[in-house]
Amino acid sequence: MNTTAIYFDGKSSIPQEIQLTLDKTSGVLSFSTPYFKKKINLSDVKTEKIGKFLLVLFEEDSIQQIKIEDLKFQKELSNYLKTNNNWYDKIVSLNIGTHVVLSIVFLAFIGIIYFYGVPYIAEKTVDIIPEEYDNQLSTLFFEEFIESEIVNKEKTKLLNDFSKELQLNNTKPLKFTVIESDMVNAFALPDGNIVVFTGIIDAVENANELSGLIGHEAAHVNKRHSMKMLCRNLSGYLFISAVFNDVNGITAIIGDNIHSLQSMSYSRTFEKEADIEALEILQQNNIDPKGMLLLFDRLESHSVIEIPEFLSSHPITKERSNYIKELITKKKIKIVSNKKTEDLFKKLKKAL
Repeated sequence: MNTTAIYFDGKSSIPQEIQLTLDKTSGVLSFSTPYFKKKINLSDVKTEKIGKFLLVLFEEDSIQQIKIEDLKFQKELSNYLKTNNNWYDKIVSLNIGTHVVLSIVFLAFIGIIYFYGVPYIAEKTVDIIPEEYDNQLSTLFFEEFIESEIVNKEKTKLLNDFSKELQLNNTKPLKFTVIESDMVNAFALPDGNIVVFTGIIDAVENANELSGLIGHEAAHVNKRHSMKMLCRNLSGYLFISAVFNDVNGITAIIGDNIHSLQSMSYSRTFEKEADIEALEILQQNNIDPKGMLLLFDRLESHSVIEIPEFLSSHPITKERSNYIKELITKKKIKIVSNKKTEDLFKKLKKAL
């Protein structure tokens, strides 16, 4: 089938009139002038309807275009493309309702991958990352963090002595540092460094509560939760950048995440894992598990702002208390008094 059309070569602003031939048998579109003759496979083009014209766009070189006014030729070409696996033209030819549905399905698919697939793959990636990286990232953060903080050396020594009296199931050395701050908080770094603020030491009232806190933070180290969250965050950024074809700032993002280890919020799953392992640590050490519940009460009483659980990045203390209560009722725990930890706790509370 033949017609006359207009060709834009992308080099000159002057359009050229061409003789256009559609060869359905070979799936080729041929066009020529007195000065040249060209062919292009129909699998390498896409079309776009603009007004009464049909534009043929070259996928390899979108600057080149052929503008067809012949309605019969337009129809033949469009029908051929629709029935010969040209997915672009098939999609373009769909009605707006179908486009909306496809868009929703696509976004839902992206959402499922982002919220479920990416975290799973990121966590599995941690298993193949050498633990030396945990140490390097932690050192980078800790050295910078500690410069602007006041370390309570006496309480640091007492807290380390206290932790040595506990079996914490750790595979790497744990080092506790007590920082002078009113914050009722503590955080664990991937290399085994655990920072505890004096605010939370002042808040707890017995050795069982402190043991629960230490067990919880040790569990975060044992299970490499910081590295898993770091990989989750980075993989999320990389996934979104890949989807939207924007990789600018990835280096800066990596830097920001390295320095956000202190404030990194663990997921509900990680918090629950840490709580359960902390409870097991208390059980192994014959410590009253109610210390965990008392610790949650302290944290809840010092919480300034309450937000709905579904908005929180980790479970609120009431929800955590409930499942710890359920676990305690199912376990038979032998409670044995430990004079060393009791004495160290008293000294820790009295230390200036």
